[in-house]
Amino acid sequence: MAGRNGGIIGPVNITSNGENKVSTFTSNGNVCIQANTRVVRVKILAGGSGGNAGNVSNGGGGGGAGGLICQEVIVCGSKQYAMVVGAGGSGGTHPTSPGTGPGAYGAAGSNSTGFCLTATGAPTHSTQAPNVRAAGPSGAPQSNAGGNSGSPRGGGGGGGVGAVGACSPGNSVGGAGGAGTTSPVDSTLHGGGGGGGGWEASSGQGAGAGGPGGGGAGGTGTNNPGSNACANTGGGGGGGAGDCGISNTVSGGGNGGSGRVVVKELRKASGVWNLHDHFDSISQNTWVPANVSIDYLVVAGGGGGGGGAAGNRAGGGGGAGGYRASGYGPSPLQGSALASILGDHTVTVGAGGAGNTSGSNDGSDSTFLTITSAGGGRGGQNGGSGGGAFFTNESCASSGNTPPTDPPQGNNGGLGFNEAAIPGGFGGGGGGGATAVGANASPSAAGNGGAGAPNAILGPSTTYAGGGGGAGQGEGKAYSAGSGGSGGGGGGGNSTGAPSVDAGCNATANTGGGGGGAATDNGPGGSANAGSGGSGIVIVRVPSGFTLAGSPSCARTLSTHPGGDKIAKFTASGTLTIGHA
Repeated sequence: MAGRNGGIIGPVNITSNGENKVSTFTSNGNVCIQANTRVVRVKILAGGSGGNAGNVSNGGGGGGAGGLICQEVIVCGSKQYAMVVGAGGSGGTHPTSPGTGPGAYGAAGSNSTGFCLTATGAPTHSTQAPNVRAAGPSGAPQSNAGGNSGSPRGGGGGGGVGAVGACSPGNSVGGAGGAGTTSPVDSTLHGGGGGGGGWEASSGQGAGAGGPGGGGAGGTGTNNPGSNACANTGGGGGGGAGDCGISNTVSGGGNGGSGRVVVKELRKASGVWNLHDHFDSISQNTWVPANVSIDYLVVAGGGGGGGGAAGNRAGGGGGAGGYRASGYGPSPLQGSALASILGDHTVTVGAGGAGNTSGSNDGSDSTFLTITSAGGGRGGQNGGSGGGAFFTNESCASSGNTPPTDPPQGNNGGLGFNEAAIPGGFGGGGGGGATAVGANASPSAAGNGGAGAPNAILGPSTTYAGGGGGAGQGEGKAYSAGSGGSGGGGGGGNSTGAPSVDAGCNATANTGGGGGGAATDNGPGGSANAGSGGSGIVIVRVPSGFTLAGSPSCARTLSTHPGGDKIAKFTASGTLTIGHA
């Protein structure tokens, strides 16, 4: 008998109008499916296993990553489904008597489940290998092997979701953890294996790096534990360092990372349709509306510079706001174009962090659809790009790409310099930029801001998201300030002798640049303002067959590229409306 599709044998006809809504679970919970959703794409990532502890003869092997499932599932609208997120396994405990006892094995990660699918936690090493230096595999369905280190001493790297773990390269060095993989569900890199532990500081040259995607690094030396994997990445814990018989050391394995479940409710029409069914679906308002492919540039507000209070000498430059783009700009930083329905969409443009004398502010986030760029860190703080360090901080840089995105949205800030003598020089580190870390301060100059990223989404190329320059203060000697990074970063202030102060320069508006650090003397000159970060920007570009409008009119500029593409530039928050031409 002929069916409604004219007797054509093919896939079942399904329309799903889930608006591409994404629900992310970092712990157990229920997802309530929207009424018109019929198909979801799900990412189910299990917990990673803990790393092995080191012992007198070997560094511990790294833990394997949890298993990963990414697939489409047919669901019922207006129904709840339970999601279970697996825990990471605990790291191996160092033995009480390291001179004689073996290192303990890391515990297995736990399973994650949803929609009757199960991703398997990474197994414990004790069932996989007789020696603590052998690393564990990732969980099923990947089951990528860990490095079964034949070379003595260095521990092997744990298996990642995307690659096997590496064996020790020799010389008592731990093997690197296997790489994770980027899921099409949330475009995020997860599932890195744990790095293997090194052995003995006098001969070992280092530990294995954690696999990209949250794997913990191995321990190195004689008494250092493996690092914990990042939470909710399913990464394996790092293996502990070999202890060389030293009692009461802490060379246990790192804990595995917990898993996550991500559910994306799809907008799609699959199957083989005839005109009658197509008409019925439209009449019942269940047909999927048209999608538009969107290229974007989303830059967050830059962080304010550091320093400013009397006696603070030299603050670091503010970090640039997070930079995320598709279609244009440096290719390593290009993400995938967005697909969205026609209609109204909220645009948020983040403000720059205000610079002042008593502690500047971080930049604010910018958002469009599923893309969020994080505000830049103020001087010395983490953010989209990290702020440059205060002059007294010569060892610990602030982190960029916080929270992490793939491709990365920013870079670390630079370190400060403290001559700790008179005459002497004192310099803040440069703020991180979109394409480069902030420069460290040196004996002669504060750090320059990291360079931003050029982008031609508007047609002409413009550079965005440069880091702020660190402030320089010379006491009895010449000492230079750091310059702002290309892409709107503000330059640092410069103070020579006492009393003498100099404010940091403000970043350029709508570039997401970081503000310059403020320079003061050792007290008599009083305070000075640090530079403010630049506000962010959101730019959207669509093919010629669509129209763009926006409100309020003062927040956006509309244009048409000579090739026909439509472009909307938002310098303040508003609403973008996409329609058919």
